[in-house]
Amino acid sequence: MFRFIAIAAALMVVAVAAPKFAPALLATALRSDVVEEPAAQPAPHVTTATEQKERIRPPDGHRTTIPADGNGHYYVKATVNGRSVEAVVDTGATTVALTAETARRLGIVPPQSAYTTPISTANGVTRAAPVMLNEIRLGRISVRNVEAFVIPGDALAINLLGMTFLNRLTKFESAGGQLVLVE
Repeated sequence: MFRFIAIAAALMVVAVAAPKFAPALLATALRSDVVEEPAAQPAPHVTTATEQKERIRPPDGHRTTIPADGNGHYYVKATVNGRSVEAVVDTGATTVALTAETARRLGIVPPQSAYTTPISTANGVTRAAPVMLNEIRLGRISVRNVEAFVIPGDALAINLLGMTFLNRLTKFESAGGQLVLVE
């Protein structure tokens, strides 16, 4: 931290002093008897605190905070393809997964022949149908064209918002009994 403050102070001194000494430096540079030194490598860019904050926080501030329930799960009411859907935000789930019942409510009815992808669930191994969801909205966050699976029968008790949704965000973190999502 001290090093950062020292660098910042030195840069401020140079910025203030440069206009005073620029004419003398220019005159010296124009003299023919001055030997040119090889060009020095530019100093590496030091990221300022403001630049760091801007990199972390998106300019539009689309952020949603979800409190954990008593068991540490993040239950939400999301909007999927324009309809309300109850789900769990699950960082351990590879994809967004919809129950067959939820998929039907959304108008997504894959033919039986589409259930070709083997997946492991808490209830064992089954085959799922890959689908593309137009949009998932959660609070102020909106993610379009999200890959998902429809899980047949009773293999899935609740819809999961997994990594095919979460990886499209700028950031997500779990701390202090809450999950923070940033678009």
